[in-house]
Amino acid sequence: MAGIRNVSNLDTVRHMKHGFTPFLDSVTLLGGGELAAGTVSELLTLAPNLVACDGAAARALALGHVPKRVIGDLDSLDSETRAALDPDTVFEMAEQDSTDFDKALRHTRAPLVLGVGFSGARLDHELAAMTVLTRYPERRVILLGKETFVMLCPPEVRLDLAAGTQVSLYPMGEVGCDSEGLRWDTTGLRFAPDGRVGTSNEATGPVTLRPDAPKMLLILPREVLGVTVQALGQADAQWSVRAG
Repeated sequence: MAGIRNVSNLDTVRHMKHGFTPFLDSVTLLGGGELAAGTVSELLTLAPNLVACDGAAARALALGHVPKRVIGDLDSLDSETRAALDPDTVFEMAEQDSTDFDKALRHTRAPLVLGVGFSGARLDHELAAMTVLTRYPERRVILLGKETFVMLCPPEVRLDLAAGTQVSLYPMGEVGCDSEGLRWDTTGLRFAPDGRVGTSNEATGPVTLRPDAPKMLLILPREVLGVTVQALGQADAQWSVRAG
C-alpha cells in the first residue's frame, strides 16, 4: 500500500524464527463480531492478506475468502472449518491471559492492519480491543465499525479532512494533544478517561494532531478511511524518540 513502510529485515528474521513470516503488504484481520460481506471485500482491496481470529475463519470461508493465517486459542474454531483449512495456516495459542485479537496482533507483523469484527457484538470485547491498541503503539492498526473507525493516534499525524468532518479523541490514560484545524482547539488541555474527553469535535479543514503519549484514541467516520491510511504512511511512529 502506497505510503506505508515495509517491515524490516530484522522483523523478518525474528518472526521466521518463531514460525511467523511477516506480511510485506497490509493485513485485513477478522474478529468474531459483526462482519458484512461488503466491508470485508472493501478492506481486502486495501489490505489483501486475510488473517482470522479463531472462529472468524468460518465466517471468512462462508464469504468465499480463505484466510492466510488463523490465530487464537481456537476454542471457537469448529472441526469442519478446521478441516477445510491448510493446517500450516492454523496457529493455536492456548494461553488464556490475552484475547484472540491480542494474540493475532502479536504474531502478525505487517505494515498496516485493518480490523473488522471487533465491535458491534459484546461491549466487553470491544473495550478489550481498545485496550490492546494502546499496548502496541508502534503498530499501525485501524479497527472498523459500522459508521466509524478507531486507531491509536501516532505522535504526529496530518489528516486532509473536509470542514465539518467529525473528529473524536478519547483518552485511555492521562494525555495531552496539541492540535491544528479543530473547531475546538485541544492544545494545552489535559485529557483522562475520568476527566476531560474529546469526543464530538470537528474539523475546520486539514487537521494535525500531536498527542504527548501513546494514550489517545482517534475516532473518525468510515468515509475518510482512505485519507487516513494515506496519512498514516507519512505519520511519525517514533514514540520512543518522543518519550525520551
